[in-house]
Amino acid sequence: MALPHGKIPIDILKEVVFKNLGAKRKEVALGPSVGIDAAVIDINDKSLIISMDPITGALERIGWEAVHVNANDIATFGVEPAFLFTCILLPEGADRKTVETLSSQLNEAASSLGIAIVGGHCEVTPELANPIVVGCTFGTTEKGNYITAAEAKAGDKIILTKSAGIEGTAILATDRQEQLKKALDSKALQNAKEFYKQISIVKDALTAYKTGGVHAMHDPTEGGIAGGIHEIADASKLGFKIWEEKIHIKPETRKICKYFGIDPLQLIASGSLLIAAKPDSAEKIIQTLRKNKIPAEIVGEFIAELQKRLIIRKNGKTENLVRPAADHLWQALEKTHK
Repeated sequence: MALPHGKIPIDILKEVVFKNLGAKRKEVALGPSVGIDAAVIDINDKSLIISMDPITGALERIGWEAVHVNANDIATFGVEPAFLFTCILLPEGADRKTVETLSSQLNEAASSLGIAIVGGHCEVTPELANPIVVGCTFGTTEKGNYITAAEAKAGDKIILTKSAGIEGTAILATDRQEQLKKALDSKALQNAKEFYKQISIVKDALTAYKTGGVHAMHDPTEGGIAGGIHEIADASKLGFKIWEEKIHIKPETRKICKYFGIDPLQLIASGSLLIAAKPDSAEKIIQTLRKNKIPAEIVGEFIAELQKRLIIRKNGKTENLVRPAADHLWQALEKTHK
């Protein structure tokens, strides 16, 4: 059976990918693991945090996204991203202007975060339909001075910054704007396209981490908020309960998701940050984030019962939170008209 678009299923990841990892080296403090988006390499008294992500579902702002999505993964460790490698694959017919556009986007985004682009590769790839940009980002810290998504504790409050489906909203508003003129007025559509400006969570993560009381952080990318919460729970071997009414969904996101018939909680959500915080630290973290003009809200809590993955709906009904089989962005992109 063919695999769905996006991330491969967890069972294949565990049964195939994780069983083929080459040689074992003592410097690897943290290797591949479900729900954890970076590796840790210890060298002398330093820990090197490394993450890699491709950008495949966006077109107009692909260079910008490649920097921020990769930087986000480093920041969730409580570490500042510093260095970036890029691999740029271009479709046949791409010209100098394409390279200039991508390069300027990469430069602008990296400069805004203080990241140096230190190398990579660029080629025209036969039979490729759209550009693909793969990024690999590095950050350094004192040895062991970081957190991972596997360190949430039962009783921790789940804090969500900003809103659901930020990246997916921006991608669809940009790449499907002609279709969406049927559902959104020009102002709302332009607002939705501007969601790109919210995609970085570097400030969110570093602000929360420095405030104290943070056990784990994760940026919900493919699979959206729903996928992100499941991934922290998987990594930390916990269950959870969340409250639907506490998860902020902006009007532009709601309208776009309604138009395409998709779930905003399963829409790629780079730009929001999930934080597992000590109960007595959660309010201070929220207030500090808000002082830095970062919206934040407690949306749930982690619980010890591993099998309980619950969402309390606005009507009071308790259900199991769906685990996305594939990000709903792909469903929307496949719909050419309504």
